[in-house]
Amino acid sequence: MDYVEKRVAQEASKPAAANDSLFTPLNVLLIGALLYTVYTFIKPKAPIALPKEEPAVVFKTFTPRTLLPFSGENGAPVYLAVRGRVFDVSRGRNFYGPGGPYANFAGRDASRGLAKGSFDEEMLTKDLDGPLDTLTDLTRDELEALQGWEDRFSEKYLVVGKLVAVGDENKA
Repeated sequence: MDYVEKRVAQEASKPAAANDSLFTPLNVLLIGALLYTVYTFIKPKAPIALPKEEPAVVFKTFTPRTLLPFSGENGAPVYLAVRGRVFDVSRGRNFYGPGGPYANFAGRDASRGLAKGSFDEEMLTKDLDGPLDTLTDLTRDELEALQGWEDRFSEKYLVVGKLVAVGDENKA
């Protein structure tokens, strides 16, 4: 035991080396954190990328037949009409595009189906060259439901045109 006490006394009496106390694990860790913090502040920043600008949309006049190709098939935009206004619902392709729950409305006049809350094919106009659906037989509740849908589309999607009957394309 005397040997251990003598050895501890010898080591305690030695002067501490200046560089030994500087390179302790804690000091190395702190210096590393300080250098990393300084680096994050002075490193060059990447320029902020602006979102890709959407292409300009030209307001067009559609007939039921010219609206039909805009169903989202083969990467085409997805348009649908509500009360004569054609909306670009391409951003909602999951819902309105191929395979979506509202896909039967894509490229069509969705007014009657949305008003009645029905996705049935019978809600869609069969005669693409005939007159547009006047919706005169809808109840007050159905008209309110349709107005709610139209308001929702107006808030979320761009109006890209108007839907008119065949022969009315050139009328103002």
